[in-house]
Amino acid sequence: MAKAPKVLSAEEKQKVDELFVRARAAQAQIENLDQETVDRAVQAVAWAAANEKTFTRLAQMGVDESGLGDRAGRPYKRAKIIGILRDCLREKSVGIIEEIPEKGIVKYGKPVGVVACLIPTTNPALTPPTNGLYSLKARNATIFAPHPRSKQTTFETIAVMRAALKKVGLPEDLFLCIDQPSIPSSQYLMSQADLSIATGGPAMVKAAYSSGKPAYGVGAGNATMCFDETTAQDVKTAAMNVRLSKTADYGSGCSADGNLMIHDSVYAAMLEALQAEGGYLCNADEKAKLTKVLWDDELHRTIDTIACSAQSIAEKAGFRIPEDRCMLLCEEDNIGPEYPWCKEKMAPIIGVFKYSGTYDKAIERLQEIYKVGGRGHSCGIYSFNDEHIHMHALAMPVSRIMVRQPQSKANSGSLTNGMPMTSSMGCGVWGGNITNENVHLKHYMNVTWVSRPIPEDRPSDQELFGEFYNDETLVFP
Repeated sequence: MAKAPKVLSAEEKQKVDELFVRARAAQAQIENLDQETVDRAVQAVAWAAANEKTFTRLAQMGVDESGLGDRAGRPYKRAKIIGILRDCLREKSVGIIEEIPEKGIVKYGKPVGVVACLIPTTNPALTPPTNGLYSLKARNATIFAPHPRSKQTTFETIAVMRAALKKVGLPEDLFLCIDQPSIPSSQYLMSQADLSIATGGPAMVKAAYSSGKPAYGVGAGNATMCFDETTAQDVKTAAMNVRLSKTADYGSGCSADGNLMIHDSVYAAMLEALQAEGGYLCNADEKAKLTKVLWDDELHRTIDTIACSAQSIAEKAGFRIPEDRCMLLCEEDNIGPEYPWCKEKMAPIIGVFKYSGTYDKAIERLQEIYKVGGRGHSCGIYSFNDEHIHMHALAMPVSRIMVRQPQSKANSGSLTNGMPMTSSMGCGVWGGNITNENVHLKHYMNVTWVSRPIPEDRPSDQELFGEFYNDETLVFP
């Protein structure tokens, strides 16, 4: 029998209500702050959370507490906070934030109020500051809902952020946290907040959209990278990008390459280069063992193999791999819902597919993968052929396409591309989300549009109706 869903207790409700009283009082104190004061506070919070010593401690604490992720590699995620600080400081959030003189439009930025932020178990040291910086920049208060599996790390991270607010003379209660996280508490939090940011699994996102309040959620990933024949120009870098994308925090990110689609002319060279980068090419028996341990009988991913090292996953499957191997490669021909190797992996495991012929053949196979999962998220291409890149962009049902970049390092913004820095990536209508943008500062603000008169902008009827102007066959009296 299915377990009865938990209900919100009177004590839980009272605690969340008390958080809102504190948050709204704090937010009222900063609603009219000037831009300079806001930016100074953003810098203080960013430094407190992202200085190397503190972030390393918190990032590793999160791995130790949850048992998920790469303890040695997770501290490098501090670069995301630095990138968000960069983006925050370059944008306005107070008073006039944009002017379009030719249209007579002036836009004014205003806070939304209190933001609810749900924290995924894999990023308890990263998500609070990344979302918190944007929220603070927009002059909001934020109440965080930790994941129970990594709640102590979340508590400690928010304590650090509150200390930074105190340092600059702002109310610490601009950042608050549910101290006894539960599904009912999170649901109630979102139902009372002015805006919710839900970064996590499908259930969390569904709850956010069911809260009755505005919410930004994210869709499921199934990041796939395609390599055409022009990859031959730089196979080594192409393989290195896969390693950088797939091994970051043991491949737990939704942007980590889960599938590779490789043209047959470079297939052998790519397999060799991937192995030189630390890939372990599984034989048929090892692949069968992995399939059994990675997916249950209904082809759902098994939780105890998510965000684990390649060695530990192989050991759970019943075989051993060398210590210098960092990702498991399994060749696959079949695509469809009954074939798990074309689905999202959330671990350092990759399904390797081959295509032959012209690039439209690659697109056909890629589109079949995205019918199984990942619509709206991302699909990269390693190519030096602009026509192939154009074809890829026109055809793929995704919100973001990275060209010759490691997807998990690039989709959410990097210092070497122009994507807005974020830890929350919308997947549009494809993925059941309200936006397909990287969720960033603009999404945390209300905007007032002021419109002044401009010279009349009215094309002639003939210009507007084109060839159908005065077409009597389309007149139906």
